[in-house]
Amino acid sequence: MAKKTPAEASPVADFEQSLDALESLVEKMEQGQMSLEDSLAAYERGVGLYRHCQQALEQAELRVRLLTDAAQPEQSTAFDDAADAP
Repeated sequence: MAKKTPAEASPVADFEQSLDALESLVEKMEQGQMSLEDSLAAYERGVGLYRHCQQALEQAELRVRLLTDAAQPEQSTAFDDAADAP
């Protein structure tokens, strides 16, 4: 059986890997031992990881919506709206 390439990796596994990398990066930055240049590079990398995680979460939300009501995904409400409901 062939190994999956990084492009074929599970979105959930990819999210977890990106989140772990982001958490590790934040820990390093919080120690305050990085040079300004390294801090800027780490910040830039962190923003990219954050955006990647956010996209993965949005894709997961869409999948849940489609699974909940595949016939009318546009009729579903956002998760944030559902949390505010009584």
